[in-house]
Amino acid sequence: MKNTASALSVIFSLFFLVSKAQVRTPAQQLLLTNEDSLNAGAHSSKTVISGYGSAFYQRNFVDKRSSINLERVVLFVGHQFNSKIAFFSEMEIENAKVTGSGNGEISMEQAYLKFNLNSHQYITAGLFLPRIGLINESHLPVNFNGVERPIVEQVIIPSTWRELGVGFYGRSKKLPLNYSIALFNGLNSSAFVHGTGIREGRFEGSDANANALAITGAIQYYYKDFTFQVSGYAGGTNGLNKRASDSLNIESGFFALPIYLGEANIQWAKNGISAKVMGAYISFPDASDINKTYANNTATAMYGAYAEVSYNLFEHSEKMKEQQLNLFSRLEMLDLNSKIPANGIYDGTEKQEHLIIGFSYLPIRNVVIKADVRLLHTGAENPALVINPSPVRLPYRQNNQFLNIGVGYSF
Repeated sequence: MKNTASALSVIFSLFFLVSKAQVRTPAQQLLLTNEDSLNAGAHSSKTVISGYGSAFYQRNFVDKRSSINLERVVLFVGHQFNSKIAFFSEMEIENAKVTGSGNGEISMEQAYLKFNLNSHQYITAGLFLPRIGLINESHLPVNFNGVERPIVEQVIIPSTWRELGVGFYGRSKKLPLNYSIALFNGLNSSAFVHGTGIREGRFEGSDANANALAITGAIQYYYKDFTFQVSGYAGGTNGLNKRASDSLNIESGFFALPIYLGEANIQWAKNGISAKVMGAYISFPDASDINKTYANNTATAMYGAYAEVSYNLFEHSEKMKEQQLNLFSRLEMLDLNSKIPANGIYDGTEKQEHLIIGFSYLPIRNVVIKADVRLLHTGAENPALVINPSPVRLPYRQNNQFLNIGVGYSF
């Protein structure tokens, strides 16, 4: 992909080619899993088992390397104590196994209690996922196009971002509107890693430092075939006490060295066509203090956005009405160092464009077979960031292509 204009033309050409087709209920409104049923209060059993998983093959054409991986297997266990209180938990194994030298991981993806206040409001307490972006709450492999989760929602909004806290959720009785607000522990800016945004600063429930706090909120509004959402996050990133902070000459307190994240998205679905647009922006005003203290080359500002259109070829087939074959195209743009402090070093490779074109075939609503091609274009490499390169290191290439094939399930 050499320029953004050509990529946009692919997406909008696909949109206009299918713009005459008819409506299917959005997947996120269906009770597709036992977890969905428990969350909606529609499950008669007291204890519920559910889960999801995915595996994929990837070919990197520049490196001429292929890999295959059992990406994740997640087991959900929930329990309905009574009509007012329920428990939700998910345990995840990533990359098939965990060894001392491997990259596998076992972690809790959620573990919280839900307290129903009435028919339209409830409170959550424990380890849960805030309502930010499109994927964080709705990340089952059958719920999104592409073998890989959107890149923007991996590094700008780190997908399956969960923290310990308490949240209040509700919906208006008079308007088609949902709202939420939650208080969590903050992030750990000392753990930020260049090239991964804020992702490595998450605690994810593991001995989280509560000297830093964060607040999140979201509003969703439904109008005809559209869903609109805005969400935000504001929180401190220094969990050290005052004495330790003073020794490092950085601010301390609940909201010290704050990060601000704003996100907005629009979804539309009609006649087998769906389209979505999402944008997110991160502001970190005190990035220079973090770079001075921890030398992790953190940016003052980061952004990401994507647009996607898809069409279900089986929408009008009576014979195939229980199946879906979704053709899609998605353009993503992001920059992890759109603004850098004076003590930062610009990295052109972090300014990226991704064009993904592929399909998702669902023989039933809970199983998916996917394939796509991802075209990547980045800025130029900064020689100042190439330290002690290998003598056999190949020159950096700003363009790359990937072939992805995967399967996924939920129940």
